[in-house]
This record gives sequence, structure tokens and C-alpha cells, in this order.
Amino acid sequence: MKKIDANEVSWSLGDAGVRYVVQGPNIEWGVLKMKPGMSSRDYGLHIHHVVEETFYILEGTPKIIVEGVEHRLKPGMALTVEPYDHHNVVNDTDADMVAIFIKHPFMPEDRHPVGEWQPKAE
Repeated sequence: MKKIDANEVSWSLGDAGVRYVVQGPNIEWGVLKMKPGMSSRDYGLHIHHVVEETFYILEGTPKIIVEGVEHRLKPGMALTVEPYDHHNVVNDTDADMVAIFIKHPFMPEDRHPVGEWQPKAE
């Protein structure tokens, strides 16, 4: 059993960014907070080769761009990114965005930066 108080975990960028709550052994999840104008490019546009990642929106209306297609989300909505999907979370609104992210399986080394979005190879 693990008992964690997420309020005691620091944000990666001071008052925003990532707050990792659980890291292993089988799953990784945490909270993502973005101020207006922030995007996952602030952390690095990336893909995963094995890991599936799901975002569940708590506050705000960010857009998540998956394989070049924009998806506007609102609180209560979830979006799952499959392995090899280029993805970018963008808070292009005037309000903070807060989301839970869940990654499975736990493989922190399975994060691969990419430059500008390019279609994945078939």
C-alpha cells in the first residue's frame, strides 16, 4: 500500500508544471497544471514507444494535439494517447488548466523528444 498527499509534492516549475504523485512499480500518474500560454513544449514535445498516456481534465479547456489533430477538452473529458502518437498539450486560454495524467506501464525511460510534428511512419 502507498499513501501519498499530493499537496506535499512540489510542482516541477514552481507554481505549475507536473506534480508526480505515483511513480511505479506498474503505473505513473500525477497532476499537470499549465498557466495561460503554456504547452507541453515547455517540457518537450514527445512520443512514447510503449507507454499509453491518458489525460483527464479537471479545470480549464486546453487543446491536446495528437498526430497534428487538435482536440479541445473541457472538465470531465479524457483523452488517451497511444504509443507512437506525437502529442502536445496547449493551454491557449486565459485560465489555468489542471489535468490528471496516467501512464501505463511505468517506464520513465520511454519518453522520446521530437521536433516539430511529423506524421508517424507507416
